[in-house]
Amino acid sequence: MGVIKALRGTRDILPDEVNYWQFVEATARQILANASYLEIRTPIFEATELFARGIGEATDVVGKEMYTFTSRGDNPYSITLRPEGTAGVVRSYIEQGLHTQGVQRLWYTGPMFRYERPQAGRQRQFHQLGVEVLGSADSRADAEVIALATHILQALGLKHLKLDLNSVGSPEDRAAYRSALIDYLTPYKDDLDEDSQDRLTRNPLRILDSKDQRTQEITQNAPILLDYLSDYSKHHFEKVQQLLTQLGITYQINPRLVRGLDYYTHTAFEIQSDDLGAQATVCGGGRYDGLVAELGGPQTPAVGWAMGLERLMILLQQIQQTPAKVVDFYLVSRGEVAEMQSLQLANKLRQMGFSVELDLSGAAFKKQFARADKSGAVACLILGDEEAASETVKFKWMATKEQTAIAQAELFANPDTLRQQLIAHR
Repeated sequence: MGVIKALRGTRDILPDEVNYWQFVEATARQILANASYLEIRTPIFEATELFARGIGEATDVVGKEMYTFTSRGDNPYSITLRPEGTAGVVRSYIEQGLHTQGVQRLWYTGPMFRYERPQAGRQRQFHQLGVEVLGSADSRADAEVIALATHILQALGLKHLKLDLNSVGSPEDRAAYRSALIDYLTPYKDDLDEDSQDRLTRNPLRILDSKDQRTQEITQNAPILLDYLSDYSKHHFEKVQQLLTQLGITYQINPRLVRGLDYYTHTAFEIQSDDLGAQATVCGGGRYDGLVAELGGPQTPAVGWAMGLERLMILLQQIQQTPAKVVDFYLVSRGEVAEMQSLQLANKLRQMGFSVELDLSGAAFKKQFARADKSGAVACLILGDEEAASETVKFKWMATKEQTAIAQAELFANPDTLRQQLIAHR
């Protein structure tokens, strides 16, 4: 029988790489906790209607990229694997009555699913980390989420970052701009790429994102959305810029930044890395003041962002920014009695709060010592049948090769002293 392999667009995340994932998650969790953001976990699949209404039926995500299937049972209905995280969070916000509990600062992480051509940093099952602030129209909320994204990326060690900022205004602003953009592009319709021709009447703002060179040349002189903003939209955008400047966060205005989802209003932004080539965006988001009402809740202002974790991992691996594996003790043993006792020894040390890697190979001491050298452990504990009989253990500091024999009871007697010794020998 043939070997079964992972499906196209999915991949295994092996233990060596998981180190990076845990580093990102732990860093983000601490920074967001310090800002009073609470984690929320929503289902991986939802009713298809949630995304059709929330993201927009004219978007590529809904029209081309969703994984949708029909439920079983007497009353089948359409189900979709979530292609992004915001719609599910908003659904929960409405359904669970969070809108009655004041401003909500929420964050999430987990897998998302889109049918698209796999490439470096882009898979059909991919992962996002996202934040949402629901219930505040204050421009400080916009600046706060951008500042948090910047803080997380900098804490991860990323340096070559740039922030693109724009305002997509209110729905009324965009309606006026949409008409002007269609009027401008219609005479060039035959010169646009195929996708842009299809978008001309469905979703013309997405044409500004086209990567086709000829289409980019055409849109170079297209009307600019910023010229169609209302006084309120202009004021909000100016305030966001002032706040970012006060925070010391540099940015550039990109009037062609529109984002790919229909629910965005006012502030839109992307944080990019120069180290990722064509897939430059590592974080994107903005304000979505109409989405809660669109999904059946009360009129509620909101703002948030999402980071693509696969792209972050590529960056972190390039700069080797991950904590080294830390093992306090590597425990080797040889002989039937010693091997049985070694598990008891390892378990007791672990319960005391020490990290212990127990060699389970049963190989000769020489091979076990070689693995101990590679483990990154601070100390090696050596247990043979002689030590097991006398209830002692040989204790070897890996850095200095200093070795001594001590009673097992002494090893357990003063954990605080043992921790201090480990710190001194790291």
